[in-house]
Amino acid sequence: MHSLPGSTPFTIAKIETFVFRAPIDQPVQTSFGIMRDRPAVLVRIEDRDGAHGWGEIWCNFPNVGAEHRARVLDSCVAPLVMGKSWASPAQAFQALDVQLRVLAIQSGEPGTLAQATAGLDVALWDLAARRLRQPLWRLLGGQSTVAVYASGLNPTEPGKLAEAKHREGYRAFKLKVGFGAERDVANLRALRTQFGPDTALMVDANQAWAPAAATEMSRRLAEFAPQWLEEPIPADHGQDDWRELAAASPIPLAGGENLRGDAAFDEAIAAGALQVIQPDLGKWGGFSGCLPVARRAMDRGRLFCPHWLGGGVGQVASLHLKAAAGGSGYAEVDSNPNPLRDLFAGGCLRPRDGVVTLPDAPGLGIEPDLAAAQDYLVSRLVQK
Repeated sequence: MHSLPGSTPFTIAKIETFVFRAPIDQPVQTSFGIMRDRPAVLVRIEDRDGAHGWGEIWCNFPNVGAEHRARVLDSCVAPLVMGKSWASPAQAFQALDVQLRVLAIQSGEPGTLAQATAGLDVALWDLAARRLRQPLWRLLGGQSTVAVYASGLNPTEPGKLAEAKHREGYRAFKLKVGFGAERDVANLRALRTQFGPDTALMVDANQAWAPAAATEMSRRLAEFAPQWLEEPIPADHGQDDWRELAAASPIPLAGGENLRGDAAFDEAIAAGALQVIQPDLGKWGGFSGCLPVARRAMDRGRLFCPHWLGGGVGQVASLHLKAAAGGSGYAEVDSNPNPLRDLFAGGCLRPRDGVVTLPDAPGLGIEPDLAAAQDYLVSRLVQK
């Protein structure tokens, strides 16, 4: 992806970083922490010809993380791409990977720098597709339709939210677990009873268990036939632990949102424990990193189901990523209320029988409504 057919080099003349926070009535619960508001860090880039593109940086945790990531992009990443000629977004991504390597080690923040780079990469691809007057899914060789699932069903009355999402057109659902065995089992049983045997259900433990507990829980939850068990143990466990768990679990294992870098993904794919590969394009890689991972995973017979839990720009980008990769599986769409998702995603989140159709408009096909989100704006940084 070092050059794009029909494209000419571009030079970035301006980078803006916006931090938003939207209050919510019901906190978003995970096994390791609670989100009491919904943050988003948007990136807008503009080239010397006046074309522009949008991206988003993952910023859910810790609670102060959005502001920090915006400053990291503005101070450490943006200056490395400003004023230079780039043949493609992938060329810029690889140059940043090399130039930021030592800083990532020295600062102890490889994840934060990777996230800032990932959000910028999404914006670069949006820009590139707009310059070529093509929807990004088409530029990357995909189709416009994407199967989606409603994610993030909290442990408190998940059936109510699932029913609301079903009325909106979702036909697959993912439950948060890791809140005590009896509660997890009861919640999954209730969802299976509610939707019957043919509805796709998944479970996500958010790294909640030690390997022995994960094995036990996988056997208890298997009765309700979830399609996958996501991150049952911390992502940094060695591949031997993951392989042993996979051999013992009657439910296929999923993971990838907390992996970073080609080597980590290639190791996980080769190890064979994860049947579902789930990179988050706002956490590492953007399109330049995650699409090649998707293709390598699918070549090895894995499902590719990208992770996303944030604002609307990253959400639409994740849909384009899955559309570009193709194959079986789903893109994730958070079920919980989030004004920053709904305001920024435009009309892209309207599934029909579980399938979203992306627009034919150039790039991501959206233009975030900043005026409508003005009350949520915390800060804006500009490089030019």
